[in-house]
Amino acid sequence: MSNLKTSLRKRRRASDPMREFDHLPRTLRIWLAEAALPWSPRSVRRLWSKALQQSGGCETRALAHLSEIEAKRLTHDAPRVWGARFPQV
Repeated sequence: MSNLKTSLRKRRRASDPMREFDHLPRTLRIWLAEAALPWSPRSVRRLWSKALQQSGGCETRALAHLSEIEAKRLTHDAPRVWGARFPQV
């Protein structure tokens, strides 16, 4: 099948991503459900822990930090995905 060909690395998951999602804090699950990027529960948990530590435990500032990281990644990836003229097109 041609739609199964990809250059992406194949990985076997040792864990259940939905179970990992269910174990995230409620605040983080809500943010993740509305995120623009397809974050994995494992990576967002790692960033969340770091952001909480840097913000002195303030969830609002930690969420703002995650949103900043996401915005930077979108800005960085947009030209590669939609072309160099995005968003002017």
